[in-house]
Amino acid sequence: MIAVTASQIDPNDPLKGLTVGERPEPAVPDGWTTVTVRATALNHHDLFTLRGIGISPDRLPMTLGCDAAGVDEAGNEVIVHAVIGEPVDGDETLDPKRTLLSELHQGTFAEKVVVPRRNLVPKPAALSFEHAACLPTAWLTAYRMLFEKAGLEPGSTVLVQGAGGGVSTALVALGRAAGHRMWVTSRSGDKRERALELGADQAFETGARLPERVDAVMESVGEATWDHSIASLRPGGRVVICGATSGMVAPTKLAQVFFLQKQIIGSTMGTRDQLGRLATFLAQTGVRPLVDRVLPLTEAPEGVAAMAGGDVFGKIVFTL
Repeated sequence: MIAVTASQIDPNDPLKGLTVGERPEPAVPDGWTTVTVRATALNHHDLFTLRGIGISPDRLPMTLGCDAAGVDEAGNEVIVHAVIGEPVDGDETLDPKRTLLSELHQGTFAEKVVVPRRNLVPKPAALSFEHAACLPTAWLTAYRMLFEKAGLEPGSTVLVQGAGGGVSTALVALGRAAGHRMWVTSRSGDKRERALELGADQAFETGARLPERVDAVMESVGEATWDHSIASLRPGGRVVICGATSGMVAPTKLAQVFFLQKQIIGSTMGTRDQLGRLATFLAQTGVRPLVDRVLPLTEAPEGVAAMAGGDVFGKIVFTL
């Protein structure tokens, strides 16, 4: 079968290890099943893998990809939940041995992917395969940050650090549909304008002083925006962080945190049940993922190069 793999690791030139070609179909363990992939979406996780983050050379070649929508062995249209783990109090992400597809198990950038049966979620007929493929990583992450971790009531003001990435665009679209006032930051004037078109109420330059402090900050940038995130938060508010694309080590003004009772909440992916509710939310509201471009899987290097260069607004989707 055709697959896109990480065949070697290069921190400075991630595309060097990107290989498109024939791969054997993966074996199917007991309790697992095969999904014929119709669409799959690119994430920063795939770029990290090519740079050697979260994977060791002995696991190569590794088929990339966490996200997929396709057809199961019975002909049902499904979305694949990317978290492989045993639920702890109903939450697979709390399993200390959990992993994502393309870390220990072959990923979704292939004609077929093998996953545990419990990882399949019915795809609503109202969602295309391309839109459904955007949900399992970036959109599920945004859904959990906004609706579980942030603890917000409708009408709250939310700051999203960074505009253009999959999580950021998902946060704006979901928050707008839920009745929140969504603010975004970006160094790019073009991305600020596009965020406003997407539904953001206001867009600011990165680090700009805001008109007022916000109820919650959605953080995925990390080191470059961390000080601004803490300072922009109202007393008692929450910073919800799901990643740190600009750096993992960020000084924190602890006096602001304890004296003003600000909260820092970590969030990783989401549960299978949340993925199902996210799909239903989109089907009911008409909200759809913003897709930057759709490419055949064989043209994956173009999509990875665009992400590596920051030339993305929304999700990059590969089709088969």
